[in-house]
Amino acid sequence: MLTLYYAPGTCALASLIALEESGLAFEIKKISLRDGEQRSPDYLEINPKGRVPALVTDYGVLTETPAILAYIAQSAPAAKLAPLDDPFEFARLQSFNSYICSTVHVNHAHRPRGSRWVDEPAAIEAMKAKVPQNMADCFTLIEQTMFNGPWVMGEAYSLADPYLFVMTDWLPSDGVDPARFEKASDHHARMLLRSAVQRALAYDRA
Repeated sequence: MLTLYYAPGTCALASLIALEESGLAFEIKKISLRDGEQRSPDYLEINPKGRVPALVTDYGVLTETPAILAYIAQSAPAAKLAPLDDPFEFARLQSFNSYICSTVHVNHAHRPRGSRWVDEPAAIEAMKAKVPQNMADCFTLIEQTMFNGPWVMGEAYSLADPYLFVMTDWLPSDGVDPARFEKASDHHARMLLRSAVQRALAYDRA
């Protein structure tokens, strides 16, 4: 049994969707960021980073979304969530998810989490003001050079799709109209039709 430590409205949604797609047995433990539960001693024993997601496995705890997604795919090969038999294609998938993790998510975080990088209020506001341009630049690059269609990797649905879905879902809050990006908007709409996504969203927004 896997245990996903989860907070609504976070990137942990990508891992929850992947688990719903995988067919693996799992349970969810919700963490309230508003109440500061991510900094509680009990949670810090699980994830000293004080962030979500964290996935508790029989072998130990995994953190960081790309690692969790890859573990889910490799633990449920029948679900075909990644091109596990093709080293290059699997690396290409990891490259996409790494870009989401290291660049797109970080650009988004400059709006709600600017205090991670600077202390001066004026600097925080300057970072917030830059978010719409940075997120739009990211999605332009994704659409022009990374998105194969109809899914991120091409014809086959993969772990890249729930991760992109989460980032697209955040665009309005970052001051970006998703309609500017035809491929991402179409992808987001098709993701909403998947039963695994619907189950994950029902939990996220309950």
